[in-house]
Amino acid sequence: MSLAIDFLTSIRRFLRARDSIALRDWLRVEPPLPQQYLDLASELKTGYHGRNAIAKLVEKCLPEEYDLPEDEGTAWAGFIAFMKDYFDYWRDVNFEDLLAAHQLLMGLTNSCTTALNHPTYGTIMLHTSISLCGSLSKLSMTLNKRPDLTKKLDTVDAGEDDQTSIVGTTAEVIQKIFTTCLTDRSSQRYAQPEGKKVGVYIFANLTLKLLFACRKTHLAKQLFTNVSAKAPPLAFYPAAQRVTYLYYLGRFHFINNHFTRASRCLETAYIQTPSNFQKHRQLILTYLVPCNMLLGRLPSPALLQRPEMQPMVPVFSRFAQAIRTGNYLLFHQTLCLHENWLFRKGLLLTLTYRLRPLLWRSLSRRTFLLTYVAPTEADSRKAATLELSHLLITTSYVQRRLEGYLPAQPAVRGKQAHINNIFLTALSNSAGPGTGASTLVLPPGGPKTSSANEGLIWGNMAITAEHVESMVASLCAQGLLHGYLAHSQGRFAIMGTKQKGSAIAAGWPPVYEVLAQIDDEIPGWVRDQQNKTQ
Repeated sequence: MSLAIDFLTSIRRFLRARDSIALRDWLRVEPPLPQQYLDLASELKTGYHGRNAIAKLVEKCLPEEYDLPEDEGTAWAGFIAFMKDYFDYWRDVNFEDLLAAHQLLMGLTNSCTTALNHPTYGTIMLHTSISLCGSLSKLSMTLNKRPDLTKKLDTVDAGEDDQTSIVGTTAEVIQKIFTTCLTDRSSQRYAQPEGKKVGVYIFANLTLKLLFACRKTHLAKQLFTNVSAKAPPLAFYPAAQRVTYLYYLGRFHFINNHFTRASRCLETAYIQTPSNFQKHRQLILTYLVPCNMLLGRLPSPALLQRPEMQPMVPVFSRFAQAIRTGNYLLFHQTLCLHENWLFRKGLLLTLTYRLRPLLWRSLSRRTFLLTYVAPTEADSRKAATLELSHLLITTSYVQRRLEGYLPAQPAVRGKQAHINNIFLTALSNSAGPGTGASTLVLPPGGPKTSSANEGLIWGNMAITAEHVESMVASLCAQGLLHGYLAHSQGRFAIMGTKQKGSAIAAGWPPVYEVLAQIDDEIPGWVRDQQNKTQ
């Protein structure tokens, strides 16, 4: 008996037993492989040259009517077509030619999708579909890293600047299988998943992996919408599927600036990842930590000491210090030093611009601490205020430092009467030309030409009183400052000092309490209908 006939005989035995696991293990498509698969490929190459030869062999060994119970139906033409394509794959595949192998595997996966769609027998193909999609995804990711190979392909124009890549095409194929599993009616939505619904989050994760790899995350919106509408609760699925899905869902919300939602998804994924999976926990923290920083939750010393956090400590610890102190110099130094890494991770633009309000908030707070003089008993009823002229001096000083001005050794002077005088004398001299010894000196070659994102406002644009006032008004509107602007007096007046116990606590409320939003329902995350457990 030939290997091909023996192979098909075993396939028929698996079908009769409804053994989907054995069928998956038998239908292998990628190395390493036992010698019998190589022998099968050799036999198909030499003995079955044409398509019709393989078709006749399959139809002879696997007729459309199986020895199955009569009440379950008989015809399954989709599986016959799949086995023809499977033998075609082994006859033509050359693992040295990755592009050709990808095209063959793509066609085989499409054929598997057709077989999976059968209402009665399709479930038998579930594990085979998972195996084929995993192999196809792996090969697509390999080709995505080989532009020397993919440049040979003519990409398909899908718009003015949009092209369908190998990874994007693979994602479309796997998403069809995801839809098949999602619409399966073998079990109720909020019951333990059965049948094809067992594979919902497996195929969702494979699709999301490919969409994020080809930077087409906007296409994931429809997938998450479909999950929210039809998928079973995530809690019914294994931890590996839950963690992977929540990781991509968190990243999707992060990209779309829903930081509270992203934080909850990523935090849950991190908690459910065992501590021995260091690389996985590190990958989750890569986005969880900046997401929390944007919400005002800076990494604690305990978190910075964890093993999975160590590669990122030089980045995020400096960002956290800059946010705490309003240190624009440290902020831009960190951006420049780690620009390539931040860009690869998709964090550069978000952190560059979204952290600025927090830096302005901290800078205004430090200015208030340096300049505020507590009122006397006679003026105790007056509101605590921050003079905007003081903040103008501070920001002008920082702007000069960003342009490359260097601190000069100040002249020795007598002890000043009050810290405010020291502050104002030092900064006013540095903020602009005037008499006396300046604390900043012009760098060799003149001021640095800053890009648009490097200045406090825009590049080398000088800070004005209008800029300061508008920024304080913006912080008040966002809730990051609590008070009101006294425009005619040029002051920011703090409200609620008596209730909070101090001007600092009243005027600069905790960022997380202001920015974090309570979202019981997170789009894309299906939880139990009654208790909302994850």
